[in-house]
Amino acid sequence: MRKAMAIPAMIFLAALAASAQSSSATQATPAAKPSTAAKPATGAKPATTAVHAAPAKPTAIIETTAGKMACTLFPDKAPIGVANFIGLATGTKDWKNPVSGATKHGVPLYDGTIFHRVIPEFMIQGGDPAGTGSGADPVAPFNVEASADLLFDRPGRLAYANTGRPTSNSVQFFITEVPTPHLNGGYTIFGQCDDATVALVKQIARMAVDPATDHKPFRPVRINHITINRGGAAPKPATGTTAKKPAAAAPKAPATTAPKAASPN
Repeated sequence: MRKAMAIPAMIFLAALAASAQSSSATQATPAAKPSTAAKPATGAKPATTAVHAAPAKPTAIIETTAGKMACTLFPDKAPIGVANFIGLATGTKDWKNPVSGATKHGVPLYDGTIFHRVIPEFMIQGGDPAGTGSGADPVAPFNVEASADLLFDRPGRLAYANTGRPTSNSVQFFITEVPTPHLNGGYTIFGQCDDATVALVKQIARMAVDPATDHKPFRPVRINHITINRGGAAPKPATGTTAKKPAAAAPKAPATTAPKAASPN
């Protein structure tokens, strides 16, 4: 009878032990961590195209007794003319004084020169060391550089005066007050002056002139100095020539003489 009761008790204890082991095993084994979802791949950044700004053009600040003028130069359109102007303005180009005949080295040509010819509704002209517009060329003459896409279609054009011959650019220059299409193709445009300069040009062009001269003011405006601000690589100074005059003034301008050596007409 005791053996009979002992058997069920043993079976019960065995079952209890098995249950305990099973529970212990379940607790001992850590649950697997849920797998981390794969992150989407980062999209490739779009390639950036480098944008190179065009080199800034050099500018000329012309300091005069009447105020300052600011003109952007065009070395891409008139490389010889711009190089000539920069060399003469800075004194890095030699030139011969048309009055004394002395060769000048390291001396800015335009310092002290005047605007010797002024015509309302047309232009003002300067740059002749002799102050008359008819002096000998301080530098060797060079060819006109005309561009089909650069015309006298607006005020403020900065250009070389000449005698009417295509090889007579030198040192004299003029700044237009109004569009002057009759000059297209015959003169080297080597810069564009700003609106404030055009306003000053208008004032200078209306100064009282000596009737016995070719539109020379009684009290001409003088150029004190020209400063060149190099925004980009400027061409090397080339040989230049004495500038002359632009063709006859527009219809509104007073009657002018025909083109002559040393002044725009």
